[in-house]
Amino acid sequence: MKIEGLSHATILTIMSEVGPEGFKKFETAKQFASWLRLAPNNKISGGKVLSNKIPKGSNRLKIALRNAANAIGNLKDTHLSDFFKRVAYRRGRTAAVSATARKLAVIIWNMISKGIAYTTPTEYLFLDQKRKAKVIDKIRKNIAKLDLKPDDLGFVTT
Repeated sequence: MKIEGLSHATILTIMSEVGPEGFKKFETAKQFASWLRLAPNNKISGGKVLSNKIPKGSNRLKIALRNAANAIGNLKDTHLSDFFKRVAYRRGRTAAVSATARKLAVIIWNMISKGIAYTTPTEYLFLDQKRKAKVIDKIRKNIAKLDLKPDDLGFVTT
């Protein structure tokens, strides 16, 4: 229940469809996501991507994970809802539901098969935050190189 968006019904669906021993049939999380039909079916010919849509087909677990992903889309200020919103902005809500459901499947597979507890990544920096940190470091180096003090620039230090 540590994963936001998962309800009791979703957990019961996982246990009824796969069970604790069923996860051992899949060597990787990618195989599990592909079995659920949540992974894209990449069709490539001559290095050109012809199609990368999620294949048709459904089962109860896929529906439960998609419902949980849809609920995550309505949450605010969580790691998975931020992921959902980033994908929804670029690709639309339906693609975001599928991508978040796949991410949930990978998290669940790792939790059950490897015995890893789920922890939300709080210190994770996204690309724009990394760029901002690099720019700030560059400015600080230039200030140090020119031997300027914060008072000379009009900055207030805390």
